[in-house]
Amino acid sequence: MSGAVIAAAATGVQVGAAMVATRFVVDQADPASLALLRYLIGFACLLPFVLRTGSPIRFEARDLVPIGLLGITQFGILIALLNYGLHFIPSGRAALIFATFPLLTMLIAAALGYERLTLMKTLGVLLTIAGVGIALGEKVVQPGSGAHEWLGELSVFASALSGAVCSVLYRPYLRKYPTLHVSAFAMMASVAFLAVLAAREHFFASVPRFTPAGWLAVVFIGLSSGIGYFLWLWALNHAPATQVTVFLALSPLTAATLGAIVLGEHVSSLTGIGLVGVVLGLWLAHRPRATIDANPRMSGSRARAALSPPPTLPSPATRPACTPRTIAAEAAGPTTSVVADRRASTGSS
Repeated sequence: MSGAVIAAAATGVQVGAAMVATRFVVDQADPASLALLRYLIGFACLLPFVLRTGSPIRFEARDLVPIGLLGITQFGILIALLNYGLHFIPSGRAALIFATFPLLTMLIAAALGYERLTLMKTLGVLLTIAGVGIALGEKVVQPGSGAHEWLGELSVFASALSGAVCSVLYRPYLRKYPTLHVSAFAMMASVAFLAVLAAREHFFASVPRFTPAGWLAVVFIGLSSGIGYFLWLWALNHAPATQVTVFLALSPLTAATLGAIVLGEHVSSLTGIGLVGVVLGLWLAHRPRATIDANPRMSGSRARAALSPPPTLPSPATRPACTPRTIAAEAAGPTTSVVADRRASTGSS
């Protein structure tokens, strides 16, 4: 489980760093064009490792469409909904709404029977959301663009919901195929989808124009996205989806910290308190008992039996004496043991 935790935490930090890099270069390209470059570079990052495996993995025909749709939803629809929502509400409020990602994941996984709801896990997820809200401070309550704020809030919530659904539904395919190949195929499908959207922005009419620093930012976003997506799916394959997605709470904290360092953005004075809340929430969500509760096929009595201490053996003083007759009776079974005891009592009388 420790490897999955490290991979999930690294992905949470990577998402926050990519947010800052995207804000740095967002004025130099249209949204879909920037997303296409991001995941095209990410796919190019994964492809050499896929080719080095030697033996190609053949996906079953019935699995191609679901895996492709998961990739399109994860990279295309999710980003489109998030960017659309940011037209109506400030980024702080959007980050808080998007922080419901692990809560939605937990509810979906429980509804589908992949995980069990536990008090500590629920409290941990809620505490991370509260920590994100505290860390963002006054950015959460900044006014939006007027009457259509509800549309922006609904769009960001739908973005988080689509990501939560993907995080849960990936698991059967990750158990069936290597993580690297699933990552590459899903990202390739998203590149094809984003190419259609980018064409509407006239992406293919001319060479993208970025400043040298902008190109460095784009390359960083693409490489980190390829590596981060592989780590994300690897973690989903080795840990419950809730315990993986809860680390997305590190993203806004990372973005706030790097935004202050790189972009000179204002940081709330409550960021430290929010960080403590996020860390405490992560600890509660990963308590050891969650490994038992995460198995939906284990009934309540079996879970209690697994958590209860082993039975105490009788001491040598109270243990019955082992005679040849009792040893033979126990070896023969309970029925023979009763018969042997009756014969012994009859013979003694």
